[in-house]
Amino acid sequence: FLETAAYFCMKPKMGEKEVSPHSFFSIWHEFSSDFKDFWKKENKLILQERVKEAEEVCRQKKGKSLYNIRPKHDSGIVSKNCSYT
Repeated sequence: FLETAAYFCMKPKMGEKEVSPHSFFSIWHEFSSDFKDFWKKENKLILQERVKEAEEVCRQKKGKSLYNIRPKHDSGIVSKNCSYT
């Protein structure tokens, strides 16, 4: 524990000889809860951006038809035999 506290440059409070686990973990708890809140907010924003991008791709694909419709040409038997009008 003391090595970990030294790694994070924790210094004992006034009047204490060593860093107590309570003081270390109270700071760590605040940090981790803040980090978790920011993580959730950031993930929510990323998700919203991805949804907007997906909706835009869908709109673009709906604008373009997936197949082409060609006009009908008179080339069948009926068009050749119906010249008596």
